[in-house]
Formats: sequence, C-alpha cells, structure tokens
Amino acid sequence: MSFGPIHIDHIGIATPSLDDASLFWKLIGLSQSMDDEVVEDQGVKTRFFSTSTAQRSLDAHPPMVELLEPTGEDTPIGRFLEKRGPGVQQICFRVGDLEGLISHLVENGIRMIDNEPRKGAGGKRIAFVHPKSTGGVLVELTESSH
Repeated sequence: MSFGPIHIDHIGIATPSLDDASLFWKLIGLSQSMDDEVVEDQGVKTRFFSTSTAQRSLDAHPPMVELLEPTGEDTPIGRFLEKRGPGVQQICFRVGDLEGLISHLVENGIRMIDNEPRKGAGGKRIAFVHPKSTGGVLVELTESSH
C-alpha cells in the first residue's frame, strides 16, 4: 500500500516570538520563504524558513522549519509553551494521498486528532496524528500539491 511519495515537509517549533526565534535560522543560512501567516482556527502565526533554495520538482519543496507563535495563551501553541516551553512542537510529513493514509491509519488503530483533512497554513490540507499513537510526537500530515 502506497500513500507516497512521503517526505519530511517541515518541523514546527513553538516560540513566544517569531522575530526572536528567527535570528538563529537566518544565521545558519536558511531563508525566510514566505510572508508570515495567521491561521485563525489554530490560533497561530507562522513563519517558514527553507533549508535550500533548489526546487526538486514543481510540487515539492525542500524540508522547512516552521516557527509557530501563539496569537493568545488559550491556543494550542500557547498551551504548549505554557506546559513545555519553546521547542519542537511537531514534525510534518508531505504525502501523496492524505485521505487514503488517514483511512489506513485509523483502520490500523492509530488515534487521529483529525479524521478528515482541514485547512492549514498556506491553504494546504492537513491532518494531525495524536501523539499517543506516535511515541509522544505530534505528527502533522499534509498533502502534496498535484
């Protein structure tokens, strides 16, 4: 069964300040790849950094670092920061068949936060896998653009 290709899309890092957290990523040579975006229903402001400027294909980009700043304390990232402090919040995999993979995971007893794709940053379709099914890591799945 194939839901691929499957690639690391990005690693999400929670931070109280996008500007403060951006310095390191710029110093090591990553480039800010798009404008900041507020994702209202997730209560987060995002900023992406690209690990490379080379494009492999039209629908694939190199792995990214996504900085996540909460828009308020009572948001997923706000609660994450309160509980754990700044740091890696999630890893995201880009897949070829998001709905097929969600169905496959659910059929095999994997606990999902999202049983149906929803809209994420950049208008991408996303779904989260519950950390209790992944060894404690929040996994985001996103679909390759076609």
